[in-house]
Order: sequence, then C-alpha cells, then structure tokens
Amino acid sequence: MALIETALGALFGNGRNVLRETAELFRENAESADARAAERQHAALAQFGAEFTPPARGRFDRVMDAVNRLPRPALALGTLGLFVAAMVDPVWFASRMQGIALVPEPLWWLLGAIVSFYFGARHQAKGQEFQARIARGIAQMPKVAAGLSRGRAAGAETPGVARSDDDAALTLDALRPEANPALEAWRHGGGRR
Repeated sequence: MALIETALGALFGNGRNVLRETAELFRENAESADARAAERQHAALAQFGAEFTPPARGRFDRVMDAVNRLPRPALALGTLGLFVAAMVDPVWFASRMQGIALVPEPLWWLLGAIVSFYFGARHQAKGQEFQARIARGIAQMPKVAAGLSRGRAAGAETPGVARSDDDAALTLDALRPEANPALEAWRHGGGRR
C-alpha cells in the first residue's frame, strides 16, 4: 500500500499532474489554446476599437464642422439661383455670364483644384467616420450574439406560442385561437356597418 501511495504521490503530489504535464509537451492543451485565442481576439478588437474612438470635440470643432457644411448647399442653391435669375432678368444674367467668360483659364484650373481638394478631403473624413461607426458596431457583436443565444435558449423562435414540450393538451391550447366577439359579430353581420 505504501508503495502505491509513494508512486501516486510522485505522479500527482503537490498539486501537480506529471502525466498531463508530460502529454502537454507533445500535444497542446486545447482548453488553454482556446483561452489564449479568445484573449488575443479580444485584445485585437479592443485595439481596433480604440483606434477609431473619436476624440472629445470642443465648441471650435463644432463651429468649424458647421462652416464646412456650408459650401455644398451654397453651390447647389447658387446654381439653382442662376437658373432663376436667367428667367427673371435675362439681360442682368447675360452681363454676369460675359464677366465670367472673361476669367482667365488658369484661374478656372485653380478653382477646380481648390474645389476638388475640398470635396476630396471631406469625402475622406466622412469615410473614416463611417469606418469608425462600423468598428463600434463590430465591437458590439459579442453582446448581440449572447442576446440571440439567450433568446434561442428561452424558446423565442416562435413568438406567441407557449413552450409546452411534451404536453399535447397545452400545445393545442396554445395554438387554438381565442374567441373574438368583434370578429364574430362582423362575420355574422356580413362585414357591413
């Protein structure tokens, strides 16, 4: 008996399991590998989410955003205003268009570059903001998945039907429609008022 106790104490004593430790030299512990993979994925998602967290915005930033929103509507409404001006006072409109025709071509190129850079930068900023919203949505996926699994476990696949498992009478009671006096009166009355 003491020999067996000594042998088992050598293998499993002091809170160790020599057999398991030896096996882990040749084959990875699946549970530990899954835990490390989950930690790695959580860390990557946290880093990705932190990368797209918007900085705190002050009053100046909000005012500048408001000013940045003005050019596109101003250009669109100004163009529509030109059409209205051409119909209301064609002579005034023609004199203004002759003035625009006198603008040198390099100035048009400069205006085109300024407008394209402005709208290009605006498009890039909005694209990055959109990606940040997507990243925040992806970060919420584990909570959504957990909610869905809780709903499935609760039997939420068929709303309005009680979970009756093996009770046939309860199943029939849950599926049988309730009496509706208003509907019965409508059916017997021919649907007329």
